[in-house]
Amino acid sequence: MLDTRFPRPPGDIGNPASFAFPVLYERVDGASVQRAVREQASGLVEPFVEAGHRLVQRGAIGIGTSCGFLVLHQRRLAEALPVPVASSSLLQVAPAQAMLPAGKRCGVITFDAAALSARHLACAGAPPDTPIEGMPAAGALRRAIDGDETELDTDAVRRELVQAARKLLAREPNIGALVLECTNLPPYSGALRAELGLPVFDSRTLIDWLWRACQRN
Repeated sequence: MLDTRFPRPPGDIGNPASFAFPVLYERVDGASVQRAVREQASGLVEPFVEAGHRLVQRGAIGIGTSCGFLVLHQRRLAEALPVPVASSSLLQVAPAQAMLPAGKRCGVITFDAAALSARHLACAGAPPDTPIEGMPAAGALRRAIDGDETELDTDAVRRELVQAARKLLAREPNIGALVLECTNLPPYSGALRAELGLPVFDSRTLIDWLWRACQRN
């Protein structure tokens, strides 16, 4: 987990009520949104590895992270830890694309489009020309998370997400599925599916899939 205090409603990866199975958490000191998103987690990879080892010692059978931008370090985390690691929901772009009808593409909605680079997509195994749309820089989600505020207008975030998706579809009408990079967006995935009638993959679908693959009873 990043070192933050902003609210995490049900559906957010940081809320244990988001999952139908037991979850464990370790917070990485100093892992701010700024460092994880815009500074490419510089100086944080080893602390994340150490946190992963603590989770394994506590009984974790698979590990996720609370920031999709950590996909830059997917290989390092996976190689360093003794259980499977799913660093980012962006890992779902390639399999989602493979499941779509001919002529359809998987698009991405991200917390910060300016910070999401071709290198992030490459580390996720996603096509380099994957269509991307960001959440609005002055919107409720960005304001609460960038400012690490203690309140979050969830209704406003839901509207922002739907608007961002419609903007992406207007630009890329052949979108057949969406992946939400940001781990704070899954609380609104249901609304997005209902509005657009498209499959929506997020960090919760990723961790659910990982759990089903790893669970031992």
